Amino acid sequence: MTSNLIALINVKLGEKWSPDQISGWLKKECGINISYENIYQHIWSDKRSGSQLFQHLRRKGKVYQARNKDKQVGGGFIKNRVSIDDRPNIVDTRSRVGDWEIDLVIGKGHSGALVTIVERKTRFTVSTRIDDKSAKTVTAATFALLKPFEDAVLTITADNGKEFAYHEELTKKLKCVVYFADPYCSWQRGLNENTNGLLRQYWPKSTDFKKVSNSIVKEVILKLNDRPRKKLDYNTIHQPN
Repeated sequence: MTSNLIALINVKLGEKWSPDQISGWLKKECGINISYENIYQHIWSDKRSGSQLFQHLRRKGKVYQARNKDKQVGGGFIKNRVSIDDRPNIVDTRSRVGDWEIDLVIGKGHSGALVTIVERKTRFTVSTRIDDKSAKTVTAATFALLKPFEDAVLTITADNGKEFAYHEELTKKLKCVVYFADPYCSWQRGLNENTNGLLRQYWPKSTDFKKVSNSIVKEVILKLNDRPRKKLDYNTIHQPN
């Protein structure tokens, strides 16, 4: 790799792009063929020399840990819960705009959180910081985030946390249906789970979200939406119409 190419790769790593995203973007936008394996080799070589490029990777070499199962069981908290089994099959095809997944990213000691919502077809993401994860707070934040796109909100899929207990209020205000995934089946909201993992690159589990401003959250979400995605043929995310 030339010094200019290495410098460009390092810049994109600094922006939290994955080696696969960098490889696909270089080929699509610059006509440069370099595999993601070679980029990883560059990262590990850099690490052996004592540098810190690897710190920009999503996992940083760590093994994924399953989320707390107790949170996923909470069907008993959800009045008039609508099961994902009743969700239209078209949602699985990702062939239309308007189907969203929602979750929370929790701060250290449950000190604040992020509400994160991702549109399944476009991967467009919106998020805001909240001070607590009560159903009232989460519902208000969700409505504020999705109100600008209400014409493109058909369904929302959530887990079984009691913070989503006011789902009927969202159904009424946004004229959509909120569905609940099965307990222990995070893969049913896999896109949102993956997005939350990307956000953890910026805010690890030690983060006190009460000390994170919403202006910073907006900056990070803009960066996230501006990353090329493999599922989008290495194009960036477009806002739902």
